[in-house]
Amino acid sequence: MKFTQVCGDVYKTEECSNPISPAVFCADPTAIEYEGRLYVYGTNDHQQYETVGDDGKNTYESIKSFVIFSTDDMVNWTYHGKIDTEAVAPWIMSSWAPSITSRVEDDGLTHFYLYFSNNGCGVGVITATSPTGPWSDPLGKPLVSTATPGLEKCPNPFDPGVCIDDDGVGWLSFGGGKASDGTDYMPGVSRIVKLGDDMISFASDFAEINAPYFFEASELNYINGTYVYTYNNSWEKRIEWGIEGASRPSACSMSYMTTKTPLDTDSWVYRGDYFPNPGECGLDYSNNHSHLHKYKGKYYMFHHTMLKQSKMKTRGGFRSLCVSELPVDEENVVFTETKTSAKSNVTQIKYVDPYAENCGEASFTSAGVSYEYDGCLVKAVRAEESGAWIYVKGVDFGDRKAEIFSAAVSGNGRIEVRADNMESKPMAVLEFENDSCTGVYSKVSEGIEGVHDLYIMMSDENIVLDCWSFI
Repeated sequence: MKFTQVCGDVYKTEECSNPISPAVFCADPTAIEYEGRLYVYGTNDHQQYETVGDDGKNTYESIKSFVIFSTDDMVNWTYHGKIDTEAVAPWIMSSWAPSITSRVEDDGLTHFYLYFSNNGCGVGVITATSPTGPWSDPLGKPLVSTATPGLEKCPNPFDPGVCIDDDGVGWLSFGGGKASDGTDYMPGVSRIVKLGDDMISFASDFAEINAPYFFEASELNYINGTYVYTYNNSWEKRIEWGIEGASRPSACSMSYMTTKTPLDTDSWVYRGDYFPNPGECGLDYSNNHSHLHKYKGKYYMFHHTMLKQSKMKTRGGFRSLCVSELPVDEENVVFTETKTSAKSNVTQIKYVDPYAENCGEASFTSAGVSYEYDGCLVKAVRAEESGAWIYVKGVDFGDRKAEIFSAAVSGNGRIEVRADNMESKPMAVLEFENDSCTGVYSKVSEGIEGVHDLYIMMSDENIVLDCWSFI
């Protein structure tokens, strides 16, 4: 039995683990680990895309939300939905470039602190006790603005980066534009401040970081007792250079600096650039923004490219989140330069358990699907057309032969499960006519063992897949 139609609009192939999402435009990544999963957040470029359409430009002003993904294997990603920043903090102009951290507080709960750009003129913060919310606005106003005392020479105090050190102390960086006495070489606008115990106030004056050719995209890490500041350097010509032992960074690449004493401006040491602009690697030139995160013993660099926009028939500057491994010498806090490409991959670090309940919105890639929401959060995946499918990579059946496939589904039609190849014989077929998501079962035609990739294929428009598993 073959489908009469299989969706052919594939924006992410089965061969490449990037971008993270096959169909949602998003950028400016940040990440946090919680209960063994890695949660990644980004600017919701898709909100701008839906506002202006294929022929429109990504000028960012319509972006007032963030997107959330998570993984525990680095290749299959669950799309959790959105943070409606405008609903949580109605005072915003737009919301871009999140940076998140977490800490267990006195109430015994893990509190998440998500800092973000209020357009290009400040920094806001929202909080939650779950990585997916609900979120609240503890201040009811920006944490940082152009009117904040001490920031007179920082015309665009945006693009925050946050970290918490081994003493539990929070630190916040940000900056943009050029100081009145700044130069292309030293714009003089990068700032760092010690956060108060409540994470929403300041416990120090603002200190400058002398970041050469600074542009935007501040981020902070704390590695082996060292504070690490990363930023996107500018497009300006590298005429001036006065740092011995380090070469001039390439245009709009990512650079890093280190110190043991973050409030001492003179203590910061420029270490080099570690991630060239995607345009230097055969992709479209764009702005640059990265986040470094250690997960399961490896360092990963999250970044964005415009890898997907041409496949989605737009050239408006819509970005997609990507991930690469970034080797880090922790002892000396040295980054190894990493490049991106249209074929950049990361390795799957664990297999999917088919005998656990797996949500429909978790996949390596997909085609012809959209998402069912409960408020801002995704609850299921929906077929937008006949022949829609999701692809789940690296499913380990072990030596136990699966006998039953089950799924909670709604709609009218058929779901087929195929192993390793879309053209292979279906190993399970569900036929159903359900008004709401209901459990449906099918025998597995032949016992399956070992590790396989799965295609879960939906015959008709408006089929909704909530979750699936094998027995």
